[in-house]
Amino acid sequence: MTPRPPRESVHKAGAYHGSVPKLPETARNPLAFIAARWTPNPVTVRRAALAALVMSVLIVVTGGAVRLTASGLGCPTWPTCSGDSLLGTREMGIHHAIEISNRMLTYVLCAAVGWAIIAIRAMEPRRTGLYRLAWAQFWVVVGNAVWGGLTVLTKLNPYVVSLHFLLSAALITVAVLTWQRVPEGDASPRPLVGKPVRQLGQLLAAAAAVLIVVGTLVTGAGPHPGDSSGTYKVQRIDVDWKTIAQLHADFAWIVVGLTIALWFVLRAVDAPPGPQRRAAELFAVLMGQGVIGYVQYFTHLPAVLVDLHMFGACLVWIATLRVLLSFRERPLAEPGEGAAVTSAVAPAQGVGAGQAGVRDTAGGRDRQPVDAARVPLADQDGDPLSVRG
Repeated sequence: MTPRPPRESVHKAGAYHGSVPKLPETARNPLAFIAARWTPNPVTVRRAALAALVMSVLIVVTGGAVRLTASGLGCPTWPTCSGDSLLGTREMGIHHAIEISNRMLTYVLCAAVGWAIIAIRAMEPRRTGLYRLAWAQFWVVVGNAVWGGLTVLTKLNPYVVSLHFLLSAALITVAVLTWQRVPEGDASPRPLVGKPVRQLGQLLAAAAAVLIVVGTLVTGAGPHPGDSSGTYKVQRIDVDWKTIAQLHADFAWIVVGLTIALWFVLRAVDAPPGPQRRAAELFAVLMGQGVIGYVQYFTHLPAVLVDLHMFGACLVWIATLRVLLSFRERPLAEPGEGAAVTSAVAPAQGVGAGQAGVRDTAGGRDRQPVDAARVPLADQDGDPLSVRG
């Protein structure tokens, strides 16, 4: 009898002995591939972050237009539009066109956020905290897109719709933080105003947040359910919308009062121009928003004014966040770190260890090393200084 070959030989028969082919670098880590070949200047990065913020606001306005034109169920299901069709058909009418256009705009938003992620990743030096903020925008977009699908599946449940808007406000929050952090340093924040002033600003922000939440309840109880087909019975919040609107107006006046108080306190304590200017900007935005709010109330909520009011709500929240962020600065380095780096580089420039300054080759004078922690990052109005790339 012929003996059987060893098990190992049978097992390895026909086995591939070559090396496993490696994926190209662009596929393994595309962001690192781009960063190794492109370094954007700070202006480009800031524009990318601003583009993401603008799109975050625009998607709120277009989403409001979907509801206000009764196109919320223009695509009656999700993630497809109708049955197995992702985009639906032209025969589904104008409401379908409005709804599917808003869905497609989500991809433009993703592209804007993606640009910000790429630009921030390619910055030199690399800024991990800012990079995480940029990615946070992406995940909020994904989460809100899924929640938007849930609004369709629940047939425009008003509470689900309200949370959809609040998630958009969360996206705007992260986008503002990213945009404001680009020209700043990564050192620990330094307060520019006293603790009582910061606490007043926090109270103002809390009141503004409540104002926005109550505003979503007005929308949920108002005369714009988001669908006019009659096929589905759209649930509404069971309360008189005028009563909720009055509560909304009360909180609006609270926010206005706190803004005025904050501005006077900033003037009284001789705060830097930046916080004073931000408080004045918030007051101006609130006045414009208030005019729109009262006009839409007394004209029985025309769709155009309601959508404009939603845009104003985004501006109010952005202005509120900018007030809070103006209360502090973030230097390029921690105190003392900048001088240590300068003194470490000085010997390589021909300066002895015992010399107190660095030789100015242009004028032949000795000048003191610059502490990077004390380099101003904003002008006297509180706006970030431009940096050449």
